[in-house]
Amino acid sequence: MKLQNILIIKLRHIGDVLLSTPVLRGLRTAFPQARLTMLVNRGTEGVLANNPDVNEVLCLEKGSWDTQLKYVQMLRRRGFDGVVDLTDGDRSAVISLATGAPVRIGFNAEHRWRGLLYSRVAKPRQTDQHRVDYDLCALRALGLDTKPGAPAVYPSPTDEQAVATWMQETGLLSAQSSQLLILLQPGARYSLKVWPHERFAQLADRLADRFACRILLGGDQREREVAEHVARKTRCAPIVVAGKFSLLQFAALVKRCALFVGNDGGAMHIAATMGTPVVALFGPTYPQRWGPRGGPSQVIYKGLDCRACYHQTCLRGDESCMQQITVDEVCTAAGRMLDRAPARIET
Repeated sequence: MKLQNILIIKLRHIGDVLLSTPVLRGLRTAFPQARLTMLVNRGTEGVLANNPDVNEVLCLEKGSWDTQLKYVQMLRRRGFDGVVDLTDGDRSAVISLATGAPVRIGFNAEHRWRGLLYSRVAKPRQTDQHRVDYDLCALRALGLDTKPGAPAVYPSPTDEQAVATWMQETGLLSAQSSQLLILLQPGARYSLKVWPHERFAQLADRLADRFACRILLGGDQREREVAEHVARKTRCAPIVVAGKFSLLQFAALVKRCALFVGNDGGAMHIAATMGTPVVALFGPTYPQRWGPRGGPSQVIYKGLDCRACYHQTCLRGDESCMQQITVDEVCTAAGRMLDRAPARIET
């Protein structure tokens, strides 16, 4: 099978899009001359910037029915001969069919009607395999090799320089500064995935005292208030960087850090992809499927299976999965990771 114009669809969040990048690498290897276009939700496209395996990134329009119809008609005019839908959702399956592409690969884990809209349904070998490996099963459905792949993100020299300039201005990058940098990520997209803010504050102070390090508090613009709240509860005067950098600038920043500690989310995946040692805090999500891929990592997970319900409010109260993670065990895990890895500040 030889494809020349392929649409890849991933209508999820930042971490999901990043974890799908090994599929892009596999398609580029198999079809080096093909045009690869990726369709994502707006707000996630930044993680694909500078990726050499994709020619174009499109953001889905979600306005009125008329707007959506015109958008789908635009996709149809593109003349795709293949669609690889990595979303596992009904909307993307309809879009796949509407493109008119003769080859349409997609997932149907829920055994819904959407399976009828694909020319072939990708079937993972294991139910609970990691999402990277799960997505790569789409290549097998195309008759391609499914060698293990690692997610990739590509900060540009401009991104690197922006971070270096900021570090110089804040005194973190100078001949006199030799402190370790540790980035803590206290926010998350869903409240059930969040470790208590006061524990992040306690962790920040203990790490600063033990390792004479400088603490950064990360997050996007929506999580800046959370980061500032944590900062106010500390003694060590951490630097709040939440909302300050683009996705690729954040990648350039976290690459310079000796350690990342945070909840399951896109920032965790970016840190792991950049090779930064990671301590990942998991609660209602399943680390076997969503754990960090890339650099050295340690996952802290209590094994309380919330997947069957995943309510917006947890019925366990103080015994919830995230509440059971203590400051002591996170600090111990952080110490082990720092003992194994050198500082990563570089010019």
